[in-house]
This record gives sequence, structure tokens and C-alpha cells, in this order.
Amino acid sequence: MGVVLYGGAFDPPHLGHVAVADAARERFRVERLVVLVNERPGHRGVHASAEDRLALAAAAFPGDDVRLDPYPRTVELLRAERFDDPVFVIGADQFRAFLAWAEPEEVVARARIAVATRPGFQRSELEAVRDQLGRPERVLFFEIEPNPAASTDVRARVAAGEPLDGLVPAAVARLIEERGLYRP
Repeated sequence: MGVVLYGGAFDPPHLGHVAVADAARERFRVERLVVLVNERPGHRGVHASAEDRLALAAAAFPGDDVRLDPYPRTVELLRAERFDDPVFVIGADQFRAFLAWAEPEEVVARARIAVATRPGFQRSELEAVRDQLGRPERVLFFEIEPNPAASTDVRARVAAGEPLDGLVPAAVARLIEERGLYRP
């Protein structure tokens, strides 16, 4: 298999993100994992600069190809960049809204979509989305262990001065502290 692409705002990256990347790496036996830090997410605001989020992602995914993604939409990235047989990893939550993405059929034509599911998540809901696509065979499901970490919770704990143990990799916690990120 070629390359696995894993994109997001990573504001900040947490252990749930790392678990998804690890599970994708194992499931798809990849040559290369490319972590794409979205410079200007088209679907949400961010709290830290692109430069800070890139540094945090590099700390969370050591040894992987971590780079800034200047394209607000996934379809724009896939049109502009050339990846060898790409598999684009997203979470089940994002896949539920996949039909509302910019040009979802074009995204599926240019990359297989790997959806990280977890126990208790309604698979039938995800299959209903997949089955509305012109090429449903290009959507792959893989299960991950549940992880309660969320970027919102990490930012709230930093703002409250609480420890980040069990939520982010130690290198990410150090960078958040050193750079004074997510403080009120």
C-alpha cells in the first residue's frame, strides 16, 4: 500500500489522534504516514497558530511525515498534491458528515477513505453514508479502541491549570507549557 494521509486541525493533538494513527499504520501496513496539519480549516476555527499546531503535531507523531496542509478542503489537497495510492483516514464522527464535504465523490475518486470506528458507534449509520456514494467499495472501516481524549478538554484543562496526564503525549504537554498555549 502507498501512503496513509491523516489530516486535522490538531489543536492540540492528543492521545486519541495518536491511537487512530497507530491503528491505521497497523491495519494498512503503510510505507508512509503523512500527518497533515490543516493551516486554515474550512470547517472550524482554531485556537493556536498553524506554526504552533505543526510543532505540536511533530511532537505527537515523531518519525512520521508531518507537514502543513495549506488547503481548506480535502478535495483541493488531493487535486494539488500527488500521493501514491492514498488512503485518507478520518474518524467516524467526520464520516457521518462526509456527504456535506466539498465534492465527496471527487475525494473518494482520488483516495480511499479509511474510517476509524470504535465500539458502541452505530456502524449502520456509517454504512448508510457509504452506500450513498458512487464508489462505496473505496470506503474502508477499521476499529480502534475508545479513547476519551478530546482537544476541547485538553484546552480547558490547560486554561484551568490542570495536568494533561493521560490526554496528550508528554512531548506535546511540554510544548504547550513552553509556548504558553491555550492559556486564558
